[in-house]
This record gives sequence, C-alpha cells and structure tokens, in this order.
Amino acid sequence: MAKTDIGPPNFRTLIPKVVEKNYGQWKYHEYVKPGVLKHVAESGDALYSIRCGSPKLVSTDFIRDLCDIADKYCEGHLRFTSRYNPEFLTTKKENIEPIIKAINKLGLPVGGTGKVISNMIHTQGWIHCHSAATDASGLVKAIMDEMYPYFIGEKTLPHKLKLSLACCINMCGAIHATDLAVVGVHTHIPNVDDQKLGALCEIPTTLASCPTGAIRRHPDKDVKSVTVNADKCMYCGNCYTVCPAMPIASPEHDGVAIYAGGKCANARSAPKFSRLIIPYIPNNPPRWPEVTGVLKKIVETYAEDGRPYERVGEWIDRIGWEKFFDLTGLPFTEYHIDDFKYARTTYRTTTQFKW
Repeated sequence: MAKTDIGPPNFRTLIPKVVEKNYGQWKYHEYVKPGVLKHVAESGDALYSIRCGSPKLVSTDFIRDLCDIADKYCEGHLRFTSRYNPEFLTTKKENIEPIIKAINKLGLPVGGTGKVISNMIHTQGWIHCHSAATDASGLVKAIMDEMYPYFIGEKTLPHKLKLSLACCINMCGAIHATDLAVVGVHTHIPNVDDQKLGALCEIPTTLASCPTGAIRRHPDKDVKSVTVNADKCMYCGNCYTVCPAMPIASPEHDGVAIYAGGKCANARSAPKFSRLIIPYIPNNPPRWPEVTGVLKKIVETYAEDGRPYERVGEWIDRIGWEKFFDLTGLPFTEYHIDDFKYARTTYRTTTQFKW
C-alpha cells in the first residue's frame, strides 16, 4: 500500500496477532453460549468473540466506552459486524465473564449468535433521510424490544433469523434478502409547490428523474412547474431527490409493508428474495404496535412449526404459502399475486441449479 493518506489503512495492521498468525487457517468455531463464539485454528490457537447489541446511531462517548472495554480486556481489539453488533475479541477465556459484566454495565445485551435473532439492520429514517416513509431507530427499537428474548438466547429458534428495515423502496436497508423485513412505503403522489419549483428546480432534470414518466410540464405555459400523473406514479421519491419543491412524505398516507422468506446464504437451498406478506400498515409511532405484533406472531409461529436448521424461507417453502398465511392469521390479498413474467430468466443464477 502506498504511503499516503488516500484510502483505508491496511487491515492487516489492525487485526489481532492470533488472527494474523492463523489467517486463512481457521478450522471450526463453537457456540459457547448466547453471544459468545470460540474460533479454533488449525494450529490449535483459539479466539473468543463476545457479541452484544447496539443502536446504529451512537455518540462518540458511546464508542469511547466500548473502546475502554477493549483496551482493558482485549488488547484494544474491537470490531463491528455488518449488522452493527460490537464484538470484543480475546484469546483469554477468563476474560469472557468480565467483558460480559462490563457490557451489561453499559446497558447493552449480550447475544445474537446461534439460533437466535441478530441485531436489526436499518436505514436512517426520519432522523436523517429526506425520502423516508417511516422511522428507522424508533421502529427498530420497538421491534427489538419485542424480540429481546430471542436475541439474548432466552428463547431459541430453528435457525438464525435476520431482520432488516428500509425506510423507503430505495432499499438502503437491503431488505430484499432477509428472513423478515420491513420497508417504508409512500402511498400518495408528491405535493408539487408550483410557486417554489421554478426557483428551486431544473424542469428537464426533474422530468428525467421519474422512472415511469409520470411527470410532465405544467399545461399552462406561463407556470414554470410540473404535474404528476397519479396513475403512473409509483411513489419512489426520486423526483424529490432532485427537486425539493416536490415533497413526498405524508404523515397521513405513509406506512410500511412487510416481507418474509429471503436469505443470502447458499446453504441447503439457493438464496431467496423476500416476498410480500403485508402490503400496508400505517405508521403508528412511537411503538408501532401493529407492526411489532405481526412480526412477533410470525417469529413465534416459525419457532413452533419450523424444523431444526430451517430458515424462514425454507420453512415457508416446505409448508406452502397457503399454510403460512393460515398459521400466522394474516390476510391474503390480490397484492400477493406474483405476475413477474420474466421470472424464468432468474432460475439459473445460483449454484443450486442443475441441468
């Protein structure tokens, strides 16, 4: 790596010595208890990782508190998983319990490993995003409060379960390949401000931003603005990204949809896309009881009916979507019909395909 300040530092200078020594030579890992994994190398060296739950949006003081634990017990080694779980890495088994006590003292739960629910990945929500149809941190907090026993291992599942949330259909939260997922949806066309649009926006750029061609110039040539065809609009919010005079957020009409059955793993069955199970639930902050109730019902049904090592999508494939809706008590509507006519072109895109 060049000796410049451009780009990230070489990760090999930051990893624990035991990882550097046994890089690419790890033999297996063991599930010690909720939140604790033991990784064993071909050489016999062992590394323990202690995982805890964490919010996505945190303060500098919070990070410093985590670093203090890492400095005291882990020779400064701390990592974050892709689902925002802090993990403390140590080669000393006797440090596991002190680390857990220090984590709990910060008010953080230890868990998220094994046949449980991991931390919930999500987007920015109302706190930061201009196109959000629902909140992120608030809704995730409400959901994980309900799922808490399944995170700390007090209750277990047939296999690991991943949750995710995207605040709009731009999919920053990657909900399309997750066991259970929530996505914010707009259900109303943008509110065009004719007086501001001419001063704030370039009309050609605004027209080009619409993927469905729903935006057209205002019919009155004296008005420097645009109109939106409600029949063509799919409420994506692209226009608002380039034109602030076309806000799409609406407290009265925005809500969430719920998806199920996706996964990225190639184990046992091919990766799967999530499928729609509830097209719309209105926002009901601060606790979103309707959303949390539906997700809890699905998780409990899966815990009771799923077979060992079955992911949610594999469980649904085995019992069938009809029985899934029957067991969970969810209504089946016309919005659940899959009419994607080009689906056959995607059948041969995984290693599971055989001639």
